[in-house]
Amino acid sequence: MQHRAAMFCRMLEKGFHSSAQRANKHHLRFPPLTSVDLPDIWIPRHDASIAKTCSPHLKTNSIGQTARVLEGKPIANNINSRISAEICEMKSTIGKTPGLGVILVGGRRDSQSFVHIKMKACMKVGIAPFTVELPEDCTEAELFDAVSSFNENPLIHGVVVQLPLPKHLDEEKIISYVSPEKDVDGFHPTNVGNLAMRGREPSFIPCASKGCIELLLWNDVEIKGKNVVVVGRSKLVGLPTSLLMQRHHATVTTVHAFTGNPEHVTCGADILVSDIGVPNMIRGHWLKPGVVVVDMGANSVEDTGSLQGHRLIGDVCYEEAIVKASAITSVPGGVGPITISMLLSNTVDAAKRTYRNT
Repeated sequence: MQHRAAMFCRMLEKGFHSSAQRANKHHLRFPPLTSVDLPDIWIPRHDASIAKTCSPHLKTNSIGQTARVLEGKPIANNINSRISAEICEMKSTIGKTPGLGVILVGGRRDSQSFVHIKMKACMKVGIAPFTVELPEDCTEAELFDAVSSFNENPLIHGVVVQLPLPKHLDEEKIISYVSPEKDVDGFHPTNVGNLAMRGREPSFIPCASKGCIELLLWNDVEIKGKNVVVVGRSKLVGLPTSLLMQRHHATVTTVHAFTGNPEHVTCGADILVSDIGVPNMIRGHWLKPGVVVVDMGANSVEDTGSLQGHRLIGDVCYEEAIVKASAITSVPGGVGPITISMLLSNTVDAAKRTYRNT
């Protein structure tokens, strides 16, 4: 009897292992999502040199109207003046000043330039700037310590880790380590998750995406019900811009590096937003007449006629787009200045919440 029972148990065990192996084999066909997160590598289908590919600079669009150029500097100046007045009132009423802490890792020139711009803007409106600079080869532990010190410092209300980080550092872990209440960049998973869900309010909205919406609203561009195409899906700009456009009741389509016939998709856009980091990738035939173009790309290209030897251009071929669009942002000078203003605004909001809760 015991022998028969032992045989029965072995049969069950054998059957269990067999089914488990089949299950494991089945699951191998469905890898984790992270394993299919291929990098978006945009490959231009043409020579991206502006001198060789863009049409002569024309000032009227295809229906004979002058395209409106959307400048960000006047809007940013207006916003910054209001922020400065609000900080003055904060100082006079409660004797407190907002503080922004920025951590820079490594010696990338563009990152150093961005940090310099942010610190200069802070001082201009009255926000106290704090910076920590770490070497390129710093450890994650050292970076965590820097973030932790800013998280715990009561004089600092906003914490920014300048991106991109060196490849040996895990950006996702670092971003998640920033306190959500001080995440004025708006990249913490909690804030991005709340942005994605109707009925929820993130503590902070990513600055570039917020600046994009701000630019459109200041220029009376209708978003609700419009077809919006966002070219690019980066976590810093493309993804939050798509989510924010949906919260403003646009019908949103995302074009990425694996999209087939992207020009066919973009031709349906009432509003086109681009941030892919490829100069002149988006050509005139990608656009329908009357589209509003928000070019959030900033690409440095060689220019022997410039004192610096280079200049900034966008992802959209400006000379070709201006003859199709009803409105288009300049590069530089479009969304960029407003993006900095949104960072300042988020920092002031963080300070007000802190002092309201103390």
